[in-house]
This record gives sequence, structure tokens and C-alpha cells, in this order.
Amino acid sequence: MEFLTGVAQKETLELSQLLTSDMEGKTVKTNGAVHTIRDMGNIAFVVLRKREGLLQCVYEEGVTAFDLKDLKEAATVEVEGTLLHSEKAPGGMELRLSTIKVLSEPAESMPIPIAKWKMNTSLETNLNLRPISLRNIRERAKFKVQEGVVKGFREFLDSQGFTEIHTPKIGSKGAEGGANIFKLEYFHRPAVLAQSPQFYKQMMVGVFDRVFETAPVFRAEKHNTKRHLNEYTSLDFEMGYIDSFEDIMAMETGVLQHIVKVLKEQYSRELAILNVELPRTDEIPMVRFDEAKRLVSEKYDRPIRNPYDLEPEEEVLISRYFKEEYDADFVFVTHYPSKKRPFYAMDDPADPTFTLSFDCLFRGMEITTGGQRIHDYHQLIEKIEKRGITTEGMDAYLMAFKHGMPPHGGLGIGMERLTMKLLGEDNVRETTLFPRDLSRLEP
Repeated sequence: MEFLTGVAQKETLELSQLLTSDMEGKTVKTNGAVHTIRDMGNIAFVVLRKREGLLQCVYEEGVTAFDLKDLKEAATVEVEGTLLHSEKAPGGMELRLSTIKVLSEPAESMPIPIAKWKMNTSLETNLNLRPISLRNIRERAKFKVQEGVVKGFREFLDSQGFTEIHTPKIGSKGAEGGANIFKLEYFHRPAVLAQSPQFYKQMMVGVFDRVFETAPVFRAEKHNTKRHLNEYTSLDFEMGYIDSFEDIMAMETGVLQHIVKVLKEQYSRELAILNVELPRTDEIPMVRFDEAKRLVSEKYDRPIRNPYDLEPEEEVLISRYFKEEYDADFVFVTHYPSKKRPFYAMDDPADPTFTLSFDCLFRGMEITTGGQRIHDYHQLIEKIEKRGITTEGMDAYLMAFKHGMPPHGGLGIGMERLTMKLLGEDNVRETTLFPRDLSRLEP
């Protein structure tokens, strides 16, 4: 009888184990994919791609027990050799190969030059060949940074007493209303894909007080722009017992500060690869919706065309204004008109035509929508009736309010948009692993 007692210890070492000064001169084993081969004649540089980065290996004719002609790019190998210091090698160490063992070979040659620093392929080609293009070091680094964004979000909210939840993505009714809902048949009954976890996270405030989720949301919007996706990942939280909607913005400020801290401390290699300048998060200005419109209209001589929402160009100008005036990378725009906010948004008692809600703009783009919610059952029903909304499919949601809910609010952050603006990309598809838009269902 055999028993498993935990993770198997391997002879092969990872980069973090290899690239230390006390390993110099030692014989080691490692594995990886052949990223590129530079044949110089009697010697060749074989660069291996590993999960933590690149390792330069040196093949020497007559020394390495292998025929270089039998080694192909994209093959996976296990190698053994001696680690030596090299200033020109990534990480300052290179492996002088004694043996190479091929674990698998590619069936075809690479369709794009992934070993180049910049592949210079079109976005369409990049996305069509996504399983391969992501092997490029710069492409891969984008999603390590995105990992850091989610890690920072989770860590900070965990430190603030939030409980992580996982809500359904198939339901009977959309949380946001409107027509941008994907409809499907669910065992001969109509159903929809979730536009957001809004109803569920509000219900769970009545259970845990503070909850968060990182999960996909679905929007059937017929947009084909650089900022829209039909499936994206939303970083959501909801918190109870708030004094005002400013508590929500303050919590997001803390989230953003921690994300920047995590990126700076744990993802410096990826930030350097992508030449990323991290944003300022020490203080974030707040400005009312109507005041923001007025400020940019006056400073940049732009007429106000839509009094109820921000146009993309206005988001750019508001961000530009606060960068020029206050050196701010983020700005909270508050008190959006009630007309453009969902029924559950709390109206401003001082002027019910506005809501106690906000967007967070980052370098010219909205990355967050949030605010205070109506917590009183009768007030909620009154607003639903005033808007002529049917309560069909909302029984469970309304049940939570019938039996008491604390003052609460929350937000949703678009993970791909936040990553896009952090990295200075021009298209949200660049920071989406496998984008879903009007024309793309594969890969």
C-alpha cells in the first residue's frame, strides 16, 4: 500500500532557486520550453522559457551530450548542467549544458516570432493565435500584472473583514435592467446571463455585512469599441453599516493603494519589462458630476451635449483636468443623475434628481461604478413602481429588504480596463486573455 503525504519534491529547480549567488558552480537540473536557439557555430545559446522568466543555457559542441540539430524551438526539455555567472544572461546566471532530454516536440514550426521583444503582429493575429502569442515575454507579463491587481484586491478586502462569495451567473432576471442581456433557454424556461452580481451581493450584506467577488459578467451590448467587452471580469464588493457613500470611495482608495503596493513589491520584473509607471494613489480628488462637466467645458471650450451622462471624450478631459491641476491619476465623479442610474441607487435627499453614486476615472476612462443603495423596503418598492419596473423574478432579492437591511453600498471595478490603463494599452482586448466581443467567440 502506498500513501501520498503532500506535494512531491522534484529534482528540477525553478528560476528563483537557480538565480542565487550560492548556486554558482553547482550542477543542477531544470526544465522548460525552448524559447529560442541562437546557433553561433561551436556553441549555441538555448533560451528556456520557465514560469518565472527566461534562463539562458549554453550548448557546447563536444561537451553537451546531444546533437543540436535535434533540438527545435517550442520543444519542452529537461536539462542538466553547471550554473555560472554571466552579466549578459537574464538574471545574471547561465547554465552550461551537459545533457538535454527532450520531453516533447512541436508538430509544426511557430507561426509568429514569440521570442522577439515585440512581435509586431496585428491585434487580430495576436488574438487569433492567442495560445501561442501569450508565450511572448511581454504578452505574458501583462497577465502577471493582472494577477497582481486581483491579488491586491483580495488581500486588502480580506484585511478589512470582507467575506469572499461566489454567486450564480445564470438567473431569471438581469440586475441592471435594459436590453443588454444575453437570454438563454434553461430547461425549457427563459433565463439570462448575469449582467452583474448586484442582487446577490446586496442580499449577502444581510448575511456577512461585507462581501466581495471576482467573477465574469455578461453584457449583450452591440459595441465594437476599444473599451467594451461582452464578457469581462468584475471586481465587486458590497459593504453594510456605512455612514455615507464616501465610505465606499474611501474603501476603493484603500484597494487601489494596496494594489499599487503589491505591484511595486512583487511584480517589479513585469513592470520593468512593460515599462510601467505606477499611478499616484495617496489621495484621490472628488468632484460632482455637474461640476466636472462645467469645469472641462470652461477650460477646454467644449459644449455640454449630454446633461445626464459622461461621454468618453469628457472622461478623457476630466482626467486631463485633474492631472494638470492636482497631478491626480484617479478622480471620483459623484452625484450622477438619477435618470441614468439603476432603481436601487439611493437618491440624494438634498436633490432627488441626483444619486449618491459615483464613477472612478483612471487616466481618461471609467473603471468603476458604485454608490449607496436603497436599504429601506418601502422606499425601494416606491422607486420600482415609479419607474414602472416589474418585480417578477425579484422575490428573493426583495425578501432580504422585507426582513431588514443595513445602510449599504458597493461598487464594481472592470479588471481588464484597470489593467489596460495601468499598462498604457490602447485597447481593452490587449489585457483580456481570450476576449469576447461582437465578432469573437474563439479561441
